[in-house]
Amino acid sequence: MLDAQSVWELIERRAEADLGRELLVDSGGSRMTNGEFRDAALRTAAGLHGLGVRQGTVVSWQLPTWNAGYVLMAALCRLGAVQNPIIPIYRDREVGFIVRQIRPEIVITPTEFGGFDFAAMVARLTEEIGATGTRHVPADRTLPEGDPAVLPPYRAPSERELRWYFYSSGTTADPKGARHTDTAILAAARGMHACLELTPEDINGMAFPLTHIAGPIWLAASLMAGMSNVLLDRFDPAAAVELFGREKVTLGGSGTPFHLAYLKAQREFALTHPGERAFPSFRLCNGGGAPRPATLHAQIRDEVGGLGVVAGWGLTEAPILTMSTVHDPQTALDDSEGRPMPGVQLRVVTLEGKLADAAEEGELRAKAPQMMLGYVDPALDAEAFDADGYFRTGDLGTVDADGFVRITGRLKDIIIRKGENISAKEIEDQLFTHPRVADVAVIGLPDVERGERVCAVVVAAEGAAALGFVEMVEFLKAAGLMTQKLPEQLEVVETLPRNPTGKVIKRDLVARFKD
Repeated sequence: MLDAQSVWELIERRAEADLGRELLVDSGGSRMTNGEFRDAALRTAAGLHGLGVRQGTVVSWQLPTWNAGYVLMAALCRLGAVQNPIIPIYRDREVGFIVRQIRPEIVITPTEFGGFDFAAMVARLTEEIGATGTRHVPADRTLPEGDPAVLPPYRAPSERELRWYFYSSGTTADPKGARHTDTAILAAARGMHACLELTPEDINGMAFPLTHIAGPIWLAASLMAGMSNVLLDRFDPAAAVELFGREKVTLGGSGTPFHLAYLKAQREFALTHPGERAFPSFRLCNGGGAPRPATLHAQIRDEVGGLGVVAGWGLTEAPILTMSTVHDPQTALDDSEGRPMPGVQLRVVTLEGKLADAAEEGELRAKAPQMMLGYVDPALDAEAFDADGYFRTGDLGTVDADGFVRITGRLKDIIIRKGENISAKEIEDQLFTHPRVADVAVIGLPDVERGERVCAVVVAAEGAAALGFVEMVEFLKAAGLMTQKLPEQLEVVETLPRNPTGKVIKRDLVARFKD
C-alpha cells in the first residue's frame, strides 16, 4: 500500500509510481491516468492561484461526479485551501445556509446542470446575503488553468490543520458543518483499503456525489491501492448497467438505494439473459450511509454476484468508524456493519446513561483518528461530545462479544407513544421482509392522545398490489411484533424522499402526513 501524510502528497507519489495507469473514467467520456490527473491538478492550482486562492482561502464548490470535480479537489489540496465540497442536489436553502456560515471567497459551480441554473442561484444568494467578497467561478467540465511554475512550494498540513468543511445531509434540520483534516480523510481511507483488500486490479463504480465526504476518502484509498474509478454523474440504473459493465467495475457502491437498484437491474436483465450477470465483474458491493433490509446481503450475493454487501458505518463528523471485511462470516455480513476500524474506540451508552453490556442496545459513542475537529458552529460542540470526549453519534446499536456492530435505530427515530419508546427501525426491518414491499419508512406523527402515533410509509414492489392496513397489522403480529408497536396508520407512496447518501428525509414525510 502506498501511503502519505497528506492527500496531495499521495497524489504525487502515485503519479511517480504509476504515471500511465488509469485512475479516472467518467460518464462524459473523460479518461485520466495518474500522471494526467496530477498535471491537470497543477494547472488548475495555477489558474486558481491567479484568482487569488492561497493557503487557507475558503473555497466552496458544487460540481457533479466528473473527473473535473476530482481535479478541482486535488488542485485545492495543492494550494492548501480550505475547501467546502457541496452536494450537487443542494439548492438555495442549503447552499445559502452554508455560504452565510463560512463566507467563502470563491464559489465554483457549473453554469447549468440537470436542468438547474447554478449561476443564477449563486447570484441570488450572494445578493441576498450581502456576500460582496464572494466571487462565482463557473466550471462546466473546464476549470481555470495556468502555468504551474507560478505556484509556491507545497507545504504539507500539520496533523490537526483545517483543510475541509463538510456539511451533513440535514434530514431533520439545517445542515451541520464539520471541520475536517487530511489526517481524518487518510485514516478512513487506510481502514477501507484494508477491510476491502483493495488491489490495483479493482475498479470502483462511483454513483454517488464525490462532494460527499466519501469522495476524497475514495480518492485516497484508490491512490493507496493503485486502482481506478468509474464515475457516474447521475445515478440511473440503465446507465449504470451499461457503464459499469463496459468498464468491468469490481466494486459496486455505495449504499442501500444503489444496491436495490442493482438488484432490480439484475432481475430485469435475467429475463432476457437467463443465467447471465448484469454486472459480471462485481467482486463485492461496498455500502454504508443508510439502513439496509436484512435480506439484502444474501440477495446481492446470490443474484447480482460476488461476495454480497460489505457494509460500514460512520457519519460526516466521523466517517467509516466500522467496516466489514471480506473475511467476515456470512452471519455478520447479513446484518452487521463490521467491527471498529483501526484506532477507533467505541462505547455503548444505554438510554438510562450507563455503559451497556455486550449486545445491549444503547447510543454508540466514538473517539477516532477520523473524527472532525469540531463543528463550524462551536456552540454545537458541547452537546456533541460527552464528558469523556466521546462523540455522541445519535445512532442506537449493539456491539457483540466478537466486536461486530449492529445499528438498531436513531435516537431521533425513537417514537414515544404513550410514554413508551418504539424503534422505527425495528418495524421497518419487519416490513422490508414482506414480498410486496419495495421500500419503507416508519415515522412518528404528532397525536394529542398518544403524544406520537406510529405511521408506516410504504412503497409497493413493482407490479404488486399495495399492502393494506389490516394485512400489514396481521403480518407484523405474525412476525412477533408487540401490539404496542403496531403502526396505527399506513400510507402508500410511489417513492420515499432520500438525501444523496440514501437516508430517508423523514421530516418531509412527517410534514406530508401529520394532519
